[in-house]
Amino acid sequence: MPQTQDLLFRTLADPTRRALFERLCREGEQTVGALTARAGVSQPAVSKHLGVLKQAGLVLDRHEGRQTHYTAQRSALAPLIDWTSQMTGFWESRFDDLEDLLKRMDQ
Repeated sequence: MPQTQDLLFRTLADPTRRALFERLCREGEQTVGALTARAGVSQPAVSKHLGVLKQAGLVLDRHEGRQTHYTAQRSALAPLIDWTSQMTGFWESRFDDLEDLLKRMDQ
């Protein structure tokens, strides 16, 4: 699981890849051409980024004729959601402990 988290964090650390993934999440299935039109980078760069996203399990591709369509796989984010939930619980506990300490110090 930590290796999966590491792969997802590394993959989404790149702002272009993150933007492509977010766009697919918001707008649904897109062709490489449609993604390239608003990506601000070349089509070969977009294709390379999509390949990395696919390798991490964050997108699926579907070929239709000469076009490749990509779809976001939101469920692939589950390891990151689990991690952030664990960290939330950890920090909430720490803040509760700090609050208790401060209350005791005020007495």
